[in-house]
Amino acid sequence: MPGKRVFILLLNLCFFTVVIQAQTTCSTLGQNPGTAFPVCGTSTFTQQTVSACGGRSIPVPGCNDGSDYGDINPYWYKFTCFASGSLGFTITPLTLSDDYDWQIFDITFNKPGDVYTNKNLYVASNWSAVPGATGTTANANAITNCGGFAYPNKSKMPALIAGHQYLLLISHFTASNKSGYTLSFSGGTANITDPKEPALENAKAHCDGTSIILKLNKKMQCKTLASNGSDFRLTTPLATITGASAPACSSSFDMDSVIINLNKPLPPGTYSLAIKKGSDGNTLMDNCDRSIAENTTIDFTLEPVAPTPMDSIAPVACAPDMLQLVFKKNMRCNAIAANGSDFVITGTSPVSIVSASGNCNTDGLTGIINIQLSQPIVTKGNFTITLKAGNDGNTIIDECGEMTPAGQTLPFNTENTVSANFDYNILWGCGVDTIILSHNGNNDVNVWQWNFEDGSSANSRSLQKIYTLFGNKNATLIVSNGVCSDTTSTNILLNNELKADIEVPEFICPNDSAIFKDVSTGKIASWSWNFGNGSRSFLQAPPFQQYPAPFADKTYEITLNVIDSFGCAAEITKTVNVVSSCFVAIPSAFSPNNDFLNDYLYPLNAYKAENLLFRVYNVYGQKVFETTDRFKKWDGTFNGYPQRTGTYVWTLYYIHQDTRKVFNLKGTTTLIR
Repeated sequence: MPGKRVFILLLNLCFFTVVIQAQTTCSTLGQNPGTAFPVCGTSTFTQQTVSACGGRSIPVPGCNDGSDYGDINPYWYKFTCFASGSLGFTITPLTLSDDYDWQIFDITFNKPGDVYTNKNLYVASNWSAVPGATGTTANANAITNCGGFAYPNKSKMPALIAGHQYLLLISHFTASNKSGYTLSFSGGTANITDPKEPALENAKAHCDGTSIILKLNKKMQCKTLASNGSDFRLTTPLATITGASAPACSSSFDMDSVIINLNKPLPPGTYSLAIKKGSDGNTLMDNCDRSIAENTTIDFTLEPVAPTPMDSIAPVACAPDMLQLVFKKNMRCNAIAANGSDFVITGTSPVSIVSASGNCNTDGLTGIINIQLSQPIVTKGNFTITLKAGNDGNTIIDECGEMTPAGQTLPFNTENTVSANFDYNILWGCGVDTIILSHNGNNDVNVWQWNFEDGSSANSRSLQKIYTLFGNKNATLIVSNGVCSDTTSTNILLNNELKADIEVPEFICPNDSAIFKDVSTGKIASWSWNFGNGSRSFLQAPPFQQYPAPFADKTYEITLNVIDSFGCAAEITKTVNVVSSCFVAIPSAFSPNNDFLNDYLYPLNAYKAENLLFRVYNVYGQKVFETTDRFKKWDGTFNGYPQRTGTYVWTLYYIHQDTRKVFNLKGTTTLIR
């Protein structure tokens, strides 16, 4: 491929470079992505020769070596994965010295031509310069092998996904040799063989009875169709089959419909078309070389030539702004008045038509006619659509040239649109809330589907939903009257959770006034405080409290009881420590002997000391302890070793919480062992 590999040979100071062919258009079937060969996992495909063309660049993720990878003398193959697994295949050159490369693309939901631009379609590849057989194997190391002799010519089997469509590019780098190759699939676990057996799907006679249109149940090989029609016979030989053709075969290798020509018209009646081996020695075969069994038959009826009636109308949707008429025969698109004047609608309320059109095929025929309304019909009613001659001078005409008589009618009904809006009421409780939900049932609603945020559901018109956990809740209702439906979702806040809570000081110093703060949640209506000192209050923000200075630290219980507007009550009790002293002092001696008496050195009563810094030094001036935490104490060790008995110097820095006065203190303490 262009720029894929360049070999330079130094000989007599002359340089020789392999020249890669320029891009040329591929016109042969199979040499473009859009005309790829269909392949099957059960057969071996042989390409005897390779036509020279191509040269379009292909993105190869992972090969960032500056080479221009592309489709050189290519052939393309298409297949579908029917069961997920790994893909094993082998490409064997008929001339083993040839160098073949390949790349696989997942084109699901994409156009075949996207392989040239969309790198996200990449599945696997091998662009190695090593000649001979290439493909995939289970014991290969890499899913991608770039160009050059350094890469092996076998890649790791890629994983295929069931239901996905794939393209395989086989690129022939050895431009000097047009010899072909064989392609076979084996070794992998993916299934690329269509499990559906080939069969006949339906048949119908053309208007004048001179041809039969046969529909197959799947794509089948064009090359298995005998052009003289010898693959078919009529069980009642009132006419002779003179030929068979498939329009799709002009641009593809496979087909799903066949036109069978007769030497004279068949009279009206019911017939059977049978399959037999044709002059080519086979019946029709699918892409896996499976044949439709001989003597397989399919019936068809040729009706007497008559106008096609107004047959039926597709089910009318909610608030329709378009009606769809369905016909037994195809109708001519050019006979449909584009402004919809072939039709008129009468009924419960006025309805105007603005246009009419068909889903026209390449032959200008359609099996349905879409009638566009000026606006949706949103109310319940009974209507009739009537055929008349439009402004083009005719009604509608079928594929046989027969005009449907004016005056034919089709009735249809519409339903009211519906609303899923619902009402709800909350019955507030102390530990349980009940939500009563209801829908009005207007406009013939007969289906209700409730869904809640906790995963529960119900299908009644009204219901009660009980909650024991408060907070944000969600209710979704889907309603329907059999034609129209609607959905509404509403968030409901249950914010009546009652929780009593208070903030108490960490400690209370002698002669200090204590502040207690209510931080309860809920719709609180009353408060009742008990401060443990003989004082009570019924205010949310109670007055400051004082406690007598104790000889030793003393604990008091503070209780708050709250009642909300629904009469629900909650209570909380917390303790507060009233300390005997808040005067900061350092002991003159301590004895760290683990007798639980004076075992540590630390600032005593440092309740109101902010930005505290306490340090201890030995007689050599070496710092043996430091802390900024008033709860942290020196245990008489340094680096894990007990310190000797003696005098130690300490320093203490802090700011008084109330006065903001700064203290820088220094002193000594004796360590006793």
